[in-house]
Amino acid sequence: MEQPLYTSVKVNNEIELCEIADLECKQLIEKALLGHRISYYIRWPKSSLFHRSKNTCIICVNENSKETAEDVVRSICAEKGYPVKFLMRRFQNQYL
Repeated sequence: MEQPLYTSVKVNNEIELCEIADLECKQLIEKALLGHRISYYIRWPKSSLFHRSKNTCIICVNENSKETAEDVVRSICAEKGYPVKFLMRRFQNQYL
């Protein structure tokens, strides 16, 4: 039996690109990523002892877009002076 083409496609290769705490910065990054046709999603971590800010979010992108997405985020944050923490780690999906 012949396998469909999509079975050979690598999935679940998302990385946590960066963590940001400013909502205006998040909006600028989202707009820029869309402008560069980079697929992304926003993950809102649960509050903990170390992460008390409710505005802190993590931007996740496909590993194949990592370099371009990093350049986009760095340019926005450097230009506007927003603090950003680059994580660059694989995201383990909890639903699998």
